[in-house]
Amino acid sequence: MSTRGINVSQPKTKPLIGIIGGIASGKSTVAAEFAKLGCAVIDADAIAHALLDAPVVRDEIVGRFGTGVLDDSGQIDRHKLGEIVFADKEKLAVLNGILHPRVFHRTEELLARYERDDLVKAVVLDMPLLIEADWAKRCDRIVFVDCRAQQRWARAKRTRALSEEEIKIRENFQISLDTKATLADNTIDNNSGFSTLVRQIQFIFSDITY
Repeated sequence: MSTRGINVSQPKTKPLIGIIGGIASGKSTVAAEFAKLGCAVIDADAIAHALLDAPVVRDEIVGRFGTGVLDDSGQIDRHKLGEIVFADKEKLAVLNGILHPRVFHRTEELLARYERDDLVKAVVLDMPLLIEADWAKRCDRIVFVDCRAQQRWARAKRTRALSEEEIKIRENFQISLDTKATLADNTIDNNSGFSTLVRQIQFIFSDITY
């Protein structure tokens, strides 16, 4: 396992749970339920979104992609930026080069903080490119959230204003869902009711921590 960016003098003792799945599959809901059981959650998307508001990051993105990515208030318009980078893999690589090192650095900071927190029983890592970024090797357990495409598309349209076509384009830049499923230690079925989802999460948590 690569130790790049890891402080090997401070070995990790708390379980690290990686959450993977398709866009709008319910990963955030699963992570939130783990949080209710005593887990700390690191949301890589939330970190990236916060970074977009940082002046130094905004200026670097505008320098690479132009002022067309800004909204009327002068902030990064994530939808406009997404339309640009998900149409060109080289532009996506440029954006990832700006954001990923900062996201990973913040993730390392949070991992170190939660490792010292006696109230945290385990840490959940909700990172869309968990496998692609080679963070899966850091995890003690990989959990795949399975959800039918039609449900994901409807949820993404409702909560993120993403069309079915936009989801397909974005997922083409990721490892296939079939491959993700085979790499997981556990699969959570998010095609039924909420109570069924919660029971599955409780079972996995118990298996990991006891």
